[in-house]
This record gives sequence, C-alpha cells and structure tokens, in this order.
Amino acid sequence: MLVHVLLYEAGTESEGIHSLELKGTTVILMFEDRDDADRYCGLLEAQDFPTPSVEELTRRDIEAFCIESGYEARYVEKGFIPSTDEERLLISPPLSNLEVGNWKNQDNLIEPASSTNDQLEDIKKRLENLL
Repeated sequence: MLVHVLLYEAGTESEGIHSLELKGTTVILMFEDRDDADRYCGLLEAQDFPTPSVEELTRRDIEAFCIESGYEARYVEKGFIPSTDEERLLISPPLSNLEVGNWKNQDNLIEPASSTNDQLEDIKKRLENLL
C-alpha cells in the first residue's frame, strides 16, 4: 500500500522527513490521501515553516524505517476526523514549530544524517523497482 510522507530537501544530502513530537515520541505521518498531505504542507507554509514535498512510498517501508530509527509511524486515513487535541495534530500542524536554522540538532526532527538519507533512498529505489 502506498502512503504519502513529507520530505524536506528531497534528493539532497540534507534530506529529512517531517515529524512531530507527541508525548516524548517522534511521530512520522503517513497520509492515505495525497490531498490531505498537500493541505498539511500548505498549513506548514502558512506558518512560515519550510514547505516539504509530498513523496509516495510504501507503508511497509516507512513503518520499517520508523522501527529501525526508533520513531512511531501514524497512518492518517482519508477523511480522518480527530477526537482529541493530539489527534488534531495529525491533520493540522502545531501552532508553533521548531526553528529550522539548526534543524540537525533538534530532537523533534529527524537528523538528515547520511544513514537516514541512505534509508530513504533505499525505500525510493525499491518502490521504483516495483513500478
């Protein structure tokens, strides 16, 4: 199954994946619907946050990446309606974001280290081979 994730500087050495910090856990969002992912990107941009690109990858690969990295993957179904403040963050970013000028050192964002880049590149290559 394909999902949509938000990547920053996709295809570069400083590539990173958008994440949230929820109750001490780093969470990666996987959107079922591309329109929901695009809307989330627009909301980030409206907050003067760098706009990520939406990339389509397999859910299994993103979940494996999260397990290997110590993160939690959260699936956001099309038409998802939140029932708590925490769930609201799955469809709308927090009102404040971390400064990204020094994002490699922030705990709430995945460090775009070469191992992370390599893992994301491997996932992309596997997906391309399937198509």
